[in-house]
Amino acid sequence: MSTVPTPAPAPSRRARRKEARPAELLEAATRLFVEKGYAATRVEEVAALANVSKGTLFLYYPSKEALLKAVVRENIAGRFAEWQAQLQDFEGSTPDLVRYAFAVWLECIAHSPAGGICKLMSSECCNFPELATFYLEEVIYPGNALIRCILARGIARGEFRNVDLDAGIHLIVTPMFSYIQWRHSMGVCYPQSMGVSAEVYFATHIDNLLRGLAASAA
Repeated sequence: MSTVPTPAPAPSRRARRKEARPAELLEAATRLFVEKGYAATRVEEVAALANVSKGTLFLYYPSKEALLKAVVRENIAGRFAEWQAQLQDFEGSTPDLVRYAFAVWLECIAHSPAGGICKLMSSECCNFPELATFYLEEVIYPGNALIRCILARGIARGEFRNVDLDAGIHLIVTPMFSYIQWRHSMGVCYPQSMGVSAEVYFATHIDNLLRGLAASAA
């Protein structure tokens, strides 16, 4: 006679709460870091917003610096492997890949809390050299490497002219950086307050970029 296996008991509410704490702490830290800046944010405030004690926060993140690094990895740095895989699997033309990459960046970075983190790091890193080194190694350098791969792909396929890759990276990144700085300084009213939507702003930038990179006049 077969017996019906007894289902495993569901995790208790306390256990589920414990599993959710790292994500809750990172969400609270992201919000406060973006709103107040790194230097002005106290770990007690992060703990209170996440509804835990300061001691509980330190069980997961032993310092405010460790907490900020975790925020950067959660929102940006931890996604580069996924983005690299998408680049390698992309089957369309390189101009289409550029358009796709901008769409992903707008959704995942510029118009998300991650955009505030980018603006935060650019303003705070000058006062915290170790954080500057961390951000360069885990965000800026991998991001530049991804753009380099896209440009090299276009050149190798004869779609882009043979441009200097380092200069090409900055040609692409500078308007993106400018948009992040303005949007997270002036709020969502930018660039609409200048008489242009974000969609038109980047459509124009991408069009100019691709025309300049094109291997032929066609």
